[in-house]
Amino acid sequence: MSKVLRGGVAGLGAWKLGGGLISTVLIFVVLWWILGHFGVFS
Repeated sequence: MSKVLRGGVAGLGAWKLGGGLISTVLIFVVLWWILGHFGVFS
């Protein structure tokens, strides 16, 4: 469940901050890594 929640938060952040397709994907990957690295939703 934490991966789904982490993906949702990363997706929402990428959607709000991203301007185009490539930047949205890059922001999603960075947010996914940051949320997983610091154990925000574990």
